[in-house]
Amino acid sequence: MSTPQNPEEPELDLVIPDDISSLLSPTSDPELAVLVTQIAGAEPLAAACSLAQLEIDAVPTEIGALAVLHDLTGDAPQQAAAAVSTLVKGVPLILLTRRGEQLSATRWQDGVEGDVLAPGLVLGGAPEELEDLVTGQTTVAELSGVVPSAGISRWKAMRLLTSTARKARKK
Repeated sequence: MSTPQNPEEPELDLVIPDDISSLLSPTSDPELAVLVTQIAGAEPLAAACSLAQLEIDAVPTEIGALAVLHDLTGDAPQQAAAAVSTLVKGVPLILLTRRGEQLSATRWQDGVEGDVLAPGLVLGGAPEELEDLVTGQTTVAELSGVVPSAGISRWKAMRLLTSTARKARKK
């Protein structure tokens, strides 16, 4: 500790670490991880996640379904984003995570992590359901139309996705 230039100033017990990487990278699992997709409904998203063996709650919104991830440990959110973006080739999605007061957003497409996005810009045009989840004003249980992937068998998931694809081709 150094002597203050001005004797009237209090001494500060301040230690600056040599390696500041721990300050820059997240050290804990997120409290919330949501995949923001352009998939038209909650059921097709839940079916796709069921096929990818991901446990999520799919929430319908006017811009696309949200997948609220159950497994938040380690790199599970990134693996989920890679799996879902691989299943819906050519359609980007956003992985939005919250650690305490800190939000992060990353674009994913075709199983590959893309650009880091400004969370404020992502939330700027976001549906109300996403804003309420991220800010903690609501829980998944309080939202309507939620479809859990856990209740969808592989057979039912395939039938549901085939039916959805057929309907999309007719339009």
